[in-house]
Amino acid sequence: MATQLKLKLREGDPAPSFSALTSGGGKVSLADLKGKSVILYFYPRDDTPGCTKEACAFRDHYAAFQKRGAVVLGVSVDPVKTHDKFVAKFQLPFPLLADEDKKIVNDYGVWGQKSFMGRKYLGIHRVTFLIGPDGRIRKIWPKVKPEEHAAEVLAAL
Repeated sequence: MATQLKLKLREGDPAPSFSALTSGGGKVSLADLKGKSVILYFYPRDDTPGCTKEACAFRDHYAAFQKRGAVVLGVSVDPVKTHDKFVAKFQLPFPLLADEDKKIVNDYGVWGQKSFMGRKYLGIHRVTFLIGPDGRIRKIWPKVKPEEHAAEVLAAL
């Protein structure tokens, strides 16, 4: 099972600023989203079983997130090209951020040691941050069940 991550950010902290290229050839920064609730969910890899379940759950609840004025952003260290394939394959209506230099995952403290079947490696821990319109972290989900998670986040808005 995954190694427990010690998060450095706390609820109420200012969210670290970021800027990244996105699926679909766009670019997004936290500064552009001031005044909106931002759901920033970190996931290990495009088109893997858990990550696909989580992305599709956010897709299926997307209209409700929009109704509440929230922005959904997925983040992994995969390149834009991989994100574009993932978005097309599952018709994801929200952008995926390509954090290839690992700046965002490090700033948010979600990059760290993991273990799978006895093998240790570095990777992204599945963590979600709800950033309030004021740019502060309103809620952190350090342990995520991919299928149920989007509903949990929606309930917190």
